[in-house]
Amino acid sequence: MKKYLLSIFALLLPLLNFTQEAEKGLDEKVNDAFMPIAEGWEGFILTSVSLGGYDIPIVVILLVLGATFFTIYFKVPSFTKFPLAINTVRGKYDDIEGHSAEEKVAVNIVDGDLPDTIRDESQEGEVSHFQALATAVSGTVGLGNIAGVAVAIALGGPGATFWMIVCGLIGMSTKFVECTLGVKYRDVGEDGTVYGGPMYYLSKGLKERGFSVIGKVLAVIFAILCVGASFGGGNAFQSNQAAVQLSSLMNLEGGSTGIIIGCILAVLVGIVIIGGIKRIAKITEKIVPFMAGIYVLAALIIIFANFSYIDDAFGLIFKGAFTPMAGLGGLVGVLIVGFQRAAFSNEAGAGSAAIAHSAVKTKYPASEGVVALLEPFIDTVVICTMTALVIIFFNIDGANLQSVFQYGAVEGSNVLITATGEQLGGVDLTSRAFDSVIPGFSYVLTIAIVLFAFSTMISWSYYGLQSWKYLFGKGKKADLAYKILFLVFVIIGAAATLDAVIKFSDAMILALVFPNMIGLFFLFPKVREEMAKYIAAIKGNTSE
Repeated sequence: MKKYLLSIFALLLPLLNFTQEAEKGLDEKVNDAFMPIAEGWEGFILTSVSLGGYDIPIVVILLVLGATFFTIYFKVPSFTKFPLAINTVRGKYDDIEGHSAEEKVAVNIVDGDLPDTIRDESQEGEVSHFQALATAVSGTVGLGNIAGVAVAIALGGPGATFWMIVCGLIGMSTKFVECTLGVKYRDVGEDGTVYGGPMYYLSKGLKERGFSVIGKVLAVIFAILCVGASFGGGNAFQSNQAAVQLSSLMNLEGGSTGIIIGCILAVLVGIVIIGGIKRIAKITEKIVPFMAGIYVLAALIIIFANFSYIDDAFGLIFKGAFTPMAGLGGLVGVLIVGFQRAAFSNEAGAGSAAIAHSAVKTKYPASEGVVALLEPFIDTVVICTMTALVIIFFNIDGANLQSVFQYGAVEGSNVLITATGEQLGGVDLTSRAFDSVIPGFSYVLTIAIVLFAFSTMISWSYYGLQSWKYLFGKGKKADLAYKILFLVFVIIGAAATLDAVIKFSDAMILALVFPNMIGLFFLFPKVREEMAKYIAAIKGNTSE
């Protein structure tokens, strides 16, 4: 496999040997070629309907209505099931599973694939629910929390934070539903390899309901879109923000900077997903939660350092949520920005989490469903809010609540820094906010960002590969074709602008909502049945 990786890199090397004049346009040429694709997909996926004078993307309506319905139907599980989720995670009900060591499921680690997060979640006999949750959160917490929140604040102002929190709370219900179904309808091969996700509960679950053809069509559509999402939000966005932070920190300039960094990232990712060097992913798996902890600690330091401004910050969040500042597109505009960025961060409704959680070894699918509902809470309600507060504090100077940049005054996805005239967006804006209180933290943040990006790309390569296998079978040639395409998008993402990558990534992630939500609307009664079984088992065990 390594010879294929070296061949790809050898083909890319001539791109780096341009004259200085040619170099200046290399990243720009890549972006110019990529931007029409990104805008085309965004325009198609984010098709809007006009309501009350506002253009609201249909996918956002579907996401909000679906999450709200599940929240009401399951009696607000984000609150009522929260204690159960905590008890399940801490292992209080492990004894009702009754698995022996011999019953462990072999994990899908084939031909160098490294779904380490899947491995941790799939062997209930080997790891606890807490370990499974910690691993899943380490894969979820990443650039969506760092760069995505900055984009939300830049576009929608502080009020977007409120709607991100709301989306996180109701998104807990959606993730509970999809992850329960993922476990219920998974496939297990003769060798114990687990295959799961919306592709399987759409095809198998809808077949049970008498909609076999519709189920197969939706499963294929989801698999195609999931492959695209793995190239976009799970790949291009990650490499883009890692490249931006590295070039900014090292003061790298030149038209080929993104290409060069992208090639290096592609080689590193390729060593893992093509070369099969498992140790790299194992080390990353241990480092990423540690870096996430450092990020949260730094955010808390800044929050407490600005303790006197907390009431001002939350005042801006609540006021901006319902009475947006001029130029932000009105209330619905802020709501849309908040929901899009939250969905991108926690992926509730997209169905990608079900691919990971479906590999869990358990008698009760709902047990993993309640564990999964904690992810949007940790990811969006807690960590995204921390990032938002750091950026809002950065922009407060005494009575001046917009001292550094103007909310909503963006070009692409960047804000204009008033004092210097420079444009900052995404990870650069977050990095500047941290540096303003903790000088030099941008160096630590750079390491964290690269690790987050690397870990997320590996995880999403697994999600995309699972979908690719569903479409094209489980042959080695088909696997290799996907992996080569994946590495190409690492380079494209690093070379393109944030605006182009955001458009493409949003479109790909949000597109998953269409087939997934349709399936959830048909199959949610099954989740209620599974929840009843799990509760009955807990009560029966308690009575004994």
